[in-house]
Amino acid sequence: MLGAMVPFSLSELPTDRVVWIKCFHSDDLDRAVADAPPDAPAVIVRRTALTGSPSATVDSILDEMEGLAGQLFPVWLPGAEGIATAAGAALTAVRAIAFAQAADTAQYGNFLADLAAGALAGRGPCTRRHPPEVRASGLAQVLASSFGRPVCALLLQPPNDLDEPGALALVQAAQWLVDHGRLAVWIHAESLPSIDWLPEFTVARPVRDASVSVSGSEPFQAGAAEPIGERPRPRRESSAGKPRRLSVVGKPHPTSRAEVAFEAVLADRPWAAGRAWNHTVRPGPLVNPVRVDLLWKRERCIVEIDGDDHRTAGKYAEDRRRDVMLQLNGYAVLRFTNTQVLDDIENVLALLQQFLANRRRAGKGT
Repeated sequence: MLGAMVPFSLSELPTDRVVWIKCFHSDDLDRAVADAPPDAPAVIVRRTALTGSPSATVDSILDEMEGLAGQLFPVWLPGAEGIATAAGAALTAVRAIAFAQAADTAQYGNFLADLAAGALAGRGPCTRRHPPEVRASGLAQVLASSFGRPVCALLLQPPNDLDEPGALALVQAAQWLVDHGRLAVWIHAESLPSIDWLPEFTVARPVRDASVSVSGSEPFQAGAAEPIGERPRPRRESSAGKPRRLSVVGKPHPTSRAEVAFEAVLADRPWAAGRAWNHTVRPGPLVNPVRVDLLWKRERCIVEIDGDDHRTAGKYAEDRRRDVMLQLNGYAVLRFTNTQVLDDIENVLALLQQFLANRRRAGKGT
C-alpha cells in the first residue's frame, strides 16, 4: 500500500486510478473545494450503499449521475437555454442540438440526445439502453463540462460497517468506472477490510495562524500539518449524488435556485452592471484567493448568498473569518439568505442598489 501526505488541493489527487483517502472529513472537503484551482476535478459526493455486486453498484451510481445531469440541464448543452418545456417540437429541437454538439466533441450523439431529451422532459434515467461504458464516459464528460472542469471525480463514502465482500465489490466497481468512464474515483473511508493494494492518501489540515484568517486561504505547509485523524469528528451526511459547490466562473451556480433567480432579476437592472459571479478575490498580497458568490470589482462590493448550511457553528465561524479579512482589505461583504433572495427580492435589490450607489459616489475602487 502506498502512503502519501497530499497538499490541501484537489488537483493534487490522482485522476487516473482508484485511490483511498483516509482522515478526510466533510468540513475539510468543503474547504478544499472552495480553494480548488481551475484544473481541479468536479467532485461528486456519493454515500455508497451496499448493493451486493460490482455491477449493481455501477448501475446505481450511473443512475444518480444521470439524475444530477438532468438537474444541471441545459448548462452542458449550449443552445438549449431557451427551450423550457418538452411541448411541441421542443424534444426534436433539443435532440438536434445534442447531435450537433456531439459532432464537435468526443460524445456519442445518440446517448447525448437521449440524455438531453430525458432532462428536458423531466423523466427518470433515459440512457439505460446504452452500454454502461457509454453511459459512464458520457456522463463524466457532461458533469465535468457543467462546472467548467477538465474531469469529473466521484468521492465515494461507504458505510462504516463495510465488510470484506462489500469492500471488494466497492473497489471493483470503482476500478470499472475508472477504466471505462475516464473519471477519477476516490474512496473516503477509515478502513477497507482486506484491501491492501490501493494508493493511500492521508490529507492533512494546515495549522491556522493565530491572527485573523480567511476561510480556505491558508497555504499547505508540509512542515506544519495537523493530521486530521488525530481529532476524529462525526462525518456530516451528504446527499447521494450531490455535487460539492463547484461553480462555473462568471455564471451563477447552476444548482442554486437563489443565484439563478437573482441573476435573472439583476440582468434587467442597469445599475447592476459590472457584476461577476463566482470569481476569486485576493484579499491581500500574502493571502490566497477566495471564491465569492458575486463581485462588483470596481466598487469592491461582495455579495454572498447563504443556504441553510451556513447556519452551522463551523460554517458561521468560517464566514466571519472570511468577512473580516475581506473587510480589512477594503471589501464590503453583504450577506443575504436564500430565503431573502427568493421571497423578498425587492428589498434585497433596494439595499444592494443603495449600497452600490453610495460606493460609486464615494469613488471606491477608482
